[in-house]
Amino acid sequence: MSTFGEAVRQRVRAARSRLEDARATGDAYEAALAEDELDDALRLARKHGIGTDDADAPAEEVGEA
Repeated sequence: MSTFGEAVRQRVRAARSRLEDARATGDAYEAALAEDELDDALRLARKHGIGTDDADAPAEEVGEA
């Protein structure tokens, strides 16, 4: 995998983690920021054909079980 591809995947993982943490603590503002970051990272991944886990899942579904 290219350096760019791995950087995008890391960005997605970091955004998902940030979103989960924000939801766990009930921080609505931080969750909104993390959702925006995750949406942007997933959009970038799709644009460049970079596979991610649950890449097609909307941000509101990520982290919810």
